[in-house]
Amino acid sequence: MTEVAHTPRVFSGIKPSGGLTLGNYLGAIKRFVATQGQGMETIYCVVDLHAITVWQDPADLTNATREVAAGYLASGLDPAQSILFNQSQVSAHAELGWILNCVARLGWMNRMTQFKEKAGKNAEKQSLGLYAYPSLMAADILLYHATHVPVGEDQKQHVELTRDIAAKFNHDYKVPEFFPLPEPVIEGPATRVMNLRDGTKKMSKSGESDMERINMTDDADTIAKKFKKARTDPEPLPETYDELSERPEARNLVDIFAALSDTKPEEVLADYAGAGWGQFKPALAELAVSKLAPISVEMARMMNDPAEIDNILGKGADRAMEIATPILHRTYDIVGMIRSRGR
Repeated sequence: MTEVAHTPRVFSGIKPSGGLTLGNYLGAIKRFVATQGQGMETIYCVVDLHAITVWQDPADLTNATREVAAGYLASGLDPAQSILFNQSQVSAHAELGWILNCVARLGWMNRMTQFKEKAGKNAEKQSLGLYAYPSLMAADILLYHATHVPVGEDQKQHVELTRDIAAKFNHDYKVPEFFPLPEPVIEGPATRVMNLRDGTKKMSKSGESDMERINMTDDADTIAKKFKKARTDPEPLPETYDELSERPEARNLVDIFAALSDTKPEEVLADYAGAGWGQFKPALAELAVSKLAPISVEMARMMNDPAEIDNILGKGADRAMEIATPILHRTYDIVGMIRSRGR
């Protein structure tokens, strides 16, 4: 049977654990919003099944799932233009995930650096889900025959694994065009936002100090305070971006400024070369407040009306299932599963 050509389609998701940060906004959500209306279907997910690879308090998971959805919506994601849903409402993710577990090879999973980083010396005590979640991520993507996956640099390896799994499935079952080989989309400044107290570490939801990160729920005063207190070095800003290669905190703040202002780091330095931090950090704080404070206000409004969020997620799940179900059923047919119910 000849497979149809693949519709250009974007898929990506954010895990609801620990709250959204500026890293989520600049590295993901801002780019998701910009992709709307660009000629490709856009599907965005709150990947709550991924969240439980480590223990989550059930009430906290419910709240965090709504908060991620509120972050998407407050940042400009339009549920009329994009499909927005939480992963667990579309059971096909888990179903395809199992099939792809049986396609992925153990050696491939052993090469996934994120598991090694998260598990550390306690790998034997980690859940099987944490080990296998890159295979579920492959299912998330391939379930929609997605062709493009906006991700941060740290997720590129998982998209490459998705391509390997898709290629092996297509080869093993002699359906060379069934699953597309999706392309990771990594572009723009600040695709990896770093810690405000240590520019060598990624900004994290789970960092020890709240001053390390900008939370998307922070109010205007808190955002300004955190940027003004961000760690820097004694040198003024240079003329060229290359001169920041050994200045991680300075480079991070310049990258953030560029991403928030939709410019390039080189353009930021053209405006601020020779400036000290007493000039640059207040300007960055003012810019950040102008961009982020309205989002935090809208998120707070939405979180006070969880029924509105749940309704949007439910409708999005219905739309997602319209795409996913035929692809899952075709996958079952290819694998040789009998599907005689309701046919």
